[in-house]
Amino acid sequence: MDTDRRCLLAGGVYSLAALVLPGEGWWREMTLPPALAGAQALRAKRVGRHDVDTVRSLTAAFSRMDQSRGGGHGRRALAQYLHSEVSVFLRGHHPDENVRRDMFSAAAELAYLSGWMAFDNAEHAVAQKYFTVALKLAAQADNPPLAGHILRAMAHQAIDLGFFPQGLELSSASVRGQRYAAATPREKALLGVVHARGLAANGHKRDAAKALLRAEGDLAAASPGIQEPHRTFFFSEASLAHETACTLRDLGDGSGAIQQFRRSVRTRGTEFRRTHAVTLGYMGAVQIADGSVEEACATWGLVLDAMEDGIYSGRARHAVVDMKRLLSPYRHRDIPVARRLRARATAYLAHVD
Repeated sequence: MDTDRRCLLAGGVYSLAALVLPGEGWWREMTLPPALAGAQALRAKRVGRHDVDTVRSLTAAFSRMDQSRGGGHGRRALAQYLHSEVSVFLRGHHPDENVRRDMFSAAAELAYLSGWMAFDNAEHAVAQKYFTVALKLAAQADNPPLAGHILRAMAHQAIDLGFFPQGLELSSASVRGQRYAAATPREKALLGVVHARGLAANGHKRDAAKALLRAEGDLAAASPGIQEPHRTFFFSEASLAHETACTLRDLGDGSGAIQQFRRSVRTRGTEFRRTHAVTLGYMGAVQIADGSVEEACATWGLVLDAMEDGIYSGRARHAVVDMKRLLSPYRHRDIPVARRLRARATAYLAHVD
């Protein structure tokens, strides 16, 4: 696993060059099934429907763990499974084209999840490389909605890292053509709200507002009678409110952002502890920017409660770093709650570092 990590970190840092999207010819070429020749075909492992189901089940289990504990818990074990087991399934003998495509889709989702967990844990170069692998596998599976889902994650990462034009390009690609048209309502809403964030980050206020409205309509169209892919299980009213709040924050609407963050906190299920901590961190930052210092401290106290209870997330940890930085101007003022919280954040960071 250490060797794998060193290989993935080769090239050092997050690469803007890797965000350049391939042309349409590449997408068409990738859908052609590879031919196994001679001895390679004889040695190939037979891969069946049960193998596909196994990969999907493991991905679902790790996805639930990621939502609860954060991307820093178990990611390397997931990556090891991808490299040691799933790679064999991809090179195997598939009885028909449907099984082949389903296996490549399952592998793409697993690679995407490994990338997302690395992104959540602030391992950005690693995350980018796994996202790139996942996108290639989704193209080979000829699965446009899955490709859109991965492009959405790449856009999310780019926007969070401050690469706004690239984030907009990726999010626009995620809602283009069959990536959006063939997606289920819940996935359409997820793609759409991140596209809204990309538009907002680049100052396109009116288009961002339209994209938010469309995402709300798409989520409202979701129903128990529509079979959604498991990768969207986390996306609900709370998730939509979180991304809407981030969009409004980036548009300069602090009060609207706080309202949506509160809606997210109020409606999120207890199994989504990691994202809950991230939401609270963002909300506290907007509250203190709005001058509500004691209110921000109360919000951030809940973040530290969650972190101290065993969440391993670089994004959530960064909220604690931001908390300490934003409280720094108040350290000589007579605000006891701010002083106590800053000391608590310092102690937490010293422990985890």
